[in-house]
Amino acid sequence: MSIIRPIRLSDLDRLCELAMDSGPGFTSLPGNRDLLEAKIMASEVAFSQTTADPLGASYLFVLEAAQDSKVIGVCGIESAVGLREPFYHYRLGTVVHASRELGVHNSFQTLYLCNDYTGCTEVCTLYLDPEYRRDNYGSLLSRCRFLFLAQFKQRFPGKVIAEMRGVSDAQGLSPFWNGLGRHFFSMEFSEADYLTGLGNKVFIAELMPKHSIYIHLLPEAARQVIGEVHEQTVPARKLLESEGFRYEEYIDIFDAGPTLACELKDIRAVRKSRYVEVHIGPFQQHTTPFLISNTLLQNFRCTVVEIAPSEGRITLTAELAHLLQVSEGDRVRVVPLKSRS
Repeated sequence: MSIIRPIRLSDLDRLCELAMDSGPGFTSLPGNRDLLEAKIMASEVAFSQTTADPLGASYLFVLEAAQDSKVIGVCGIESAVGLREPFYHYRLGTVVHASRELGVHNSFQTLYLCNDYTGCTEVCTLYLDPEYRRDNYGSLLSRCRFLFLAQFKQRFPGKVIAEMRGVSDAQGLSPFWNGLGRHFFSMEFSEADYLTGLGNKVFIAELMPKHSIYIHLLPEAARQVIGEVHEQTVPARKLLESEGFRYEEYIDIFDAGPTLACELKDIRAVRKSRYVEVHIGPFQQHTTPFLISNTLLQNFRCTVVEIAPSEGRITLTAELAHLLQVSEGDRVRVVPLKSRS
């Protein structure tokens, strides 16, 4: 059994270990202890606030193995990106060059630096210890955020995005960065990515080209990875797409990883989740796994159970009710863990 809960300052040492394990290209989890401590503290503030922060708040969750209380994963939500500092993407577009006199008509794909997703909610910072990439741990870690969004809709705008990690090799080298960004920044991909993770984004606006970039002028290796994900990110992309997220032709400015987006109300786990009442007692295991969460903010808890809710209620063991911090008669939110279609 494992449980999702809000991160605590006591998790700092373990979070630093996960950050180091995540490797280059994981912008939202940089290997910097001071910054990670600040992220935890910001999250604690967000969970303690009774009203939503109009400039956006950061929520961090950890996945804890209940048997030994070991933190095995982390995930997060940014309630509104780009309101405190610029949030950059490349938007893919098309430019047509035509001459009637010469009988020439050419269309070219372009990249344009933009801030189009400003104000959107972002699901982010998803990382699971490789030893636990099994038994629905990854699915729980990713999808728990959707029950939190469903429960506290008033804290989040209407569109939710997810930046996917782009293609890089074992040494952290990015073909897209080598073909484009390196020419403007005069630094390695890992350094630029690290600075972005620290929140130092002013240099992006200062150094990136302000005009459209013609994709066909980039090296072939750079063109081939536009909108593609890192091999370790393929399952995460498929999971989000099964929840209704789609690629809208926006990419990361450093590694060209795709950004997926979905209206909050259209996310499957949000749309299909419902309340049921808790009954505590023995239960018969069901074959269909369900995602279940309490309705608390500061003490939010979420896990996966193989118990079928029926007639507006769900029967939990005393142990499971304790993990979820619920009592007899409380309401919980449930949804099938995966789409049945």
